[in-house]
Amino acid sequence: MGNRGMEDLIPLINKLQDAFSTIGQSCNLDLPQIAVVGGQSAGKSSVLENFVGRDFLPRGSGIVTRRPLILQLVNNKAEYAEFLHCKGRKFVDFDEVRQEIEAETDRITGSNKGISPIPINLRVYSPHVLNLTLIDLPGMTKVAVGDQPPDIEHQIRDMLMQFVTRESCLILAVTPANTDLANSDALKLSKEVDPQGLRTIGVITKLDLMDEGTDARDIMENKLLPLRRGYIGVVNRSQKDIDGRKDIRAALAAERKFFLSHPSYRHMAERMGTPHLQKTLNQQLTNHIRDTLPGLRSKLQSQLLSLEKEVEEYKNFRPDDPTRKTKALLQMVQQFGVDFEKCIEGSGDQVDTAELSGGARINRIFHERFPFELVKIVFDEKELRREISHAIKNVHGVRTGLFTPDLAFETIVKKQIRKLKEPSLKCVDLVVSELTTLVRKSAKKLGSYPRLREETERIVTTYVREREGKTKDQVLLLIDIELSYINTNHEDFIGFANAQQRNIVNKKRAIPNQVIRKGWLTLNISIMKGGSKEYWFVLTAESLSWYKDEEEKEKKYMLPLDNLKLRDVEKGFMSTKHIFAIFNTEQRNVYKDLRQIELACDSQEDMDSWKASFLRAGVYPEKDQVESEEATPVDSFSMDPQLERQVETIRNLVDSYTGIVNKTIRDLMPKTIMHLMINNAKDFIHSELLAYLYSSGDQNSLMEESADQAQRRDEMLRMYHAIKEALSIIGDISTSTVSTPAPPPVNDSWIPENRLENEQHAAVWKGIAFPLLWLSMFRMKYEHGPQMWNRP
Repeated sequence: MGNRGMEDLIPLINKLQDAFSTIGQSCNLDLPQIAVVGGQSAGKSSVLENFVGRDFLPRGSGIVTRRPLILQLVNNKAEYAEFLHCKGRKFVDFDEVRQEIEAETDRITGSNKGISPIPINLRVYSPHVLNLTLIDLPGMTKVAVGDQPPDIEHQIRDMLMQFVTRESCLILAVTPANTDLANSDALKLSKEVDPQGLRTIGVITKLDLMDEGTDARDIMENKLLPLRRGYIGVVNRSQKDIDGRKDIRAALAAERKFFLSHPSYRHMAERMGTPHLQKTLNQQLTNHIRDTLPGLRSKLQSQLLSLEKEVEEYKNFRPDDPTRKTKALLQMVQQFGVDFEKCIEGSGDQVDTAELSGGARINRIFHERFPFELVKIVFDEKELRREISHAIKNVHGVRTGLFTPDLAFETIVKKQIRKLKEPSLKCVDLVVSELTTLVRKSAKKLGSYPRLREETERIVTTYVREREGKTKDQVLLLIDIELSYINTNHEDFIGFANAQQRNIVNKKRAIPNQVIRKGWLTLNISIMKGGSKEYWFVLTAESLSWYKDEEEKEKKYMLPLDNLKLRDVEKGFMSTKHIFAIFNTEQRNVYKDLRQIELACDSQEDMDSWKASFLRAGVYPEKDQVESEEATPVDSFSMDPQLERQVETIRNLVDSYTGIVNKTIRDLMPKTIMHLMINNAKDFIHSELLAYLYSSGDQNSLMEESADQAQRRDEMLRMYHAIKEALSIIGDISTSTVSTPAPPPVNDSWIPENRLENEQHAAVWKGIAFPLLWLSMFRMKYEHGPQMWNRP
């Protein structure tokens, strides 16, 4: 029989395969197995049937095996078969096994000769088999037949690669003897994925169908295209035998007789035939499993550790226990509150490294998006001066004023302060949107109980919406407070005396030349001038520089920020990027001979963030000039020198005071939103959410498990116990197992490289034709005598 001491190993792998196949997971383990590969009609199915001693595989022309068949052979006193997809049903009639394979194949692939990588698991118990696990794979083909997709060759190759590329997979390369060995699809594939020949076992079929006078002795003796593990020859039943339902036991006896009686093979008959192949595969597979046991054990242990924490709560699980439901409800609500708070306040564990989330996004709204929205309402200079002029004239009425009127200043300032309402309310809306997203994200862990999750989301979201209304009322109140009293005694206000002397047309930035932002941007330039390219940009308070990469060693250009402004650019038809442009207000070239440069970002968020950074550097958005010159009264442009001085004074005062108000609002908005909405929401979740949940409905219905969760729990427990059992079996296996070392590398240096790579026929001529030629000549000498050599 097989390898003594290792009887438990192959059943262990079978159990693991069953456990992981049932739950639809591989547990990230490459389980040791044997993959049977070869061209169509190479005899793969016949070899497997000879192992089992029964006809059970589908037969026919073209591609018959259209899904991987994981065949687990188990030595057992009784003989029957079981499928994993219909567990519990024992198949005693092997004709029914064939029908079930065909039916299960058609369920997934249809009846149009298509293929699928989803395996069929079949276990055969029999006293005539050794413990083995093999995977019968579709035969390699070159041409699509019937309704097969045109890329059937690539589909089959991709499927085969999924198995044979794994280091834990032995390759049973099946090649018919009546074809050119150098053209063997199976050997070509195995050489590609196993160049050292550590995992490849050669099988030569159809030895009885070779042309008369030829044999495969050189192949069997590992002289032609040698393999490290060598070749084993088998003789399968012919199609006539199969059609005539010839008994496999009789076929095995005929195979034995063939090798014993054949002059070329009888000296190695003990190393040929199906029984020897089965025994060799059992030995090779058990040795291979033993070699992979340390790695398999460590993988199983790491999987067990990762599962243990999750399975802990399932071990003593009783679905209808009311105390369990109460405890679970308390734990879930508490965990929801902790997760929500961590998302806002930040936490060292489970930090999202892919994108900004939670509190970081709210921080960006407070300190980048909201200031940017404030700057976007920067007044139109020409329109503002016109309004100031009208206000001064209307305050004086019929009189010609000698002094600049306070009332005109207050009127203009209040009009500008009212404009703050829209961006302030928008800021609240953005924060509410983020909070709603956070509630959904934090509630994901409640997915085991769909009704609880739904109710929690509804209650907290409703509360956030209520706080939204109160927060907006408070924000509007803040702006109304600013409107109620214009404090001209503010310490930062310039006052009338300074306003008359101050010229803010070219106001110098007070920010020192500090780095404001760094990052990648795409610089869009026409193809004639170099094309679009990604650069590493560095924005400081005085310049914008870009470099080849983030090491900042090779500077491409430095652009001063004086007289620069931003404008939006529409996305191109095929472009997915968001674009904005930088231009010079004095109509000068910005870069080379370009009046403006376009910068592209991957997302709207990145673009808004960059714009906010430019605002900090004093580069403001362009204000659309929409007024019509013709519609403007002529007298509004003509101002006497005294009126011009008064307009300039009020203009400076308005700029000073609105700067103070903007600064106050920028400071108070985050504080107001945090206090009235975010902190209140956290307190509500911690102190009142549970009461709301209890009052919202029946606790039993609230804590009903989802079907997915119940299934997941069962799968987890099955996986956990399967791994635990596997580790237990591995631990019990004796280390003194009978084992044979891997064969030494074969000396194939005499084989020309081009013959191995390009499968040229010269190999066959050298390996077979020459020996046959000499054999023929010696036979003629024997038959015709020495006089043959004297013929002309």
